[in-house]
Amino acid sequence: MNSDYKNYIEKKCELCIKSDVFSPDLYAKYDVKKGLRDSNGNGVVVGLTHVSQVDGSRKENGVKVQCQGKLCYRGYDIKDICDGFVNKRFGFEEVVYLLLFGSLPNVSELEEFKSYLSSERKLPVTFTRDVIMNAASKDIMNSITRSVLFLASYDKKAMDNSLPNVMRQCIYLISVFPMLTVYSYHAYNHYLNDESMYIHRPDPRLSTAENILRMLRPDKSYTYLEATVLDLALVLHMEHGGGNNSTFTTRVTTSSGSDTYAVVAAAMSSLKGPKHGGANLKVMDMMDDIRKHVSDIGDEKEIRRYLARILDKKAFDHQGLIYGMGHAIYTLSDPRAEVFRSFVGKLAVEKQRQADFGMYSIIEKIAPEMIMSRKGTTGVCANVDFYSGLVYDMLDIPRELYTPLFAIARIVGWSAHRMEELITSNKILRPAYINMMEEREYVDLDGRP
Repeated sequence: MNSDYKNYIEKKCELCIKSDVFSPDLYAKYDVKKGLRDSNGNGVVVGLTHVSQVDGSRKENGVKVQCQGKLCYRGYDIKDICDGFVNKRFGFEEVVYLLLFGSLPNVSELEEFKSYLSSERKLPVTFTRDVIMNAASKDIMNSITRSVLFLASYDKKAMDNSLPNVMRQCIYLISVFPMLTVYSYHAYNHYLNDESMYIHRPDPRLSTAENILRMLRPDKSYTYLEATVLDLALVLHMEHGGGNNSTFTTRVTTSSGSDTYAVVAAAMSSLKGPKHGGANLKVMDMMDDIRKHVSDIGDEKEIRRYLARILDKKAFDHQGLIYGMGHAIYTLSDPRAEVFRSFVGKLAVEKQRQADFGMYSIIEKIAPEMIMSRKGTTGVCANVDFYSGLVYDMLDIPRELYTPLFAIARIVGWSAHRMEELITSNKILRPAYINMMEEREYVDLDGRP
């Protein structure tokens, strides 16, 4: 864009601001739930679900009281689910079955489902070359979204919204998302970073987590602990209540009658926003900044002094936020972070990253009380994003893949909610807006100043 048009656009944006700004008082006057949240921060109820439940508070004698965070998939506590498979088997496929079909599988059901997932993990002939390798981009989320939309062209029943067909499409996308993700990264790394190109096919005998590491690494190697921790990360990110932005996008787009590929593409576009799926990248950037400015990352007093500068908007990005701390629902604890923590410590030992894990532990301990004392809030805890970036870093996963890994997990929740929306509702989701513009008399072109 030349400079003349750049100035033109900037001036026109100023007109937009004048036309579209509202006084905050108007939201209270008309009882508008901005961000679909009421004045207490509670989400506006727009539907019913069996898929998952997120709790960070409870009612006692009609009063809202903070409590330890709880996340349930289909009624099962996430801690119990993880305890049930960790160190016994990889859990991703088992929990996919639970979320999609509503019950935990028995041994034969699980083996049959794993076999089906593996059989679906293949892309159309030349798809990798013709679509993924074409127009490689650093924005892997956009590359995956483009691939999802292209896959619709290969599906003769792409627009068929019957339940069996939608389930087939969902399972297929769950199966191939690891391939779309890793191959998109390799295309970017080769064409934009001038690195070597290699494409490893998934091994049908391996779990989803194992295949991700196998396809990502040049020598296909990984340890059992690495695969275990990645598998756990996928399970913990798989679903988080119907109210999160990308899942609500899934519900809204499904309600319009759109097809599965378009619905998933819409959810991907929502997830890639830094306010939703990119939070762990902010944590990693902040930690890099802390390492740069704190001489001893094991010194609690020195870390405390620098965190105070961050909160006072004098350091890092000058936003006054300690990223990875706090959550819209969880107050005293995020159950996903609690499950993650012990395995992060084990991986840190294997990777000889105990010093980094120690720094994270110090920050997790002191940051909540610093935030609460400065901002007058109560109930601040580390969320799952606080640790997930460190995990991916220790697994040598490139930062460009952090949000795509979230998508590999979350497409399971999207699929469950898409099915539930199709089953339970035949109404299009159509929220209301209050128009604040007064009627004006039309002026003919020649009479305008």
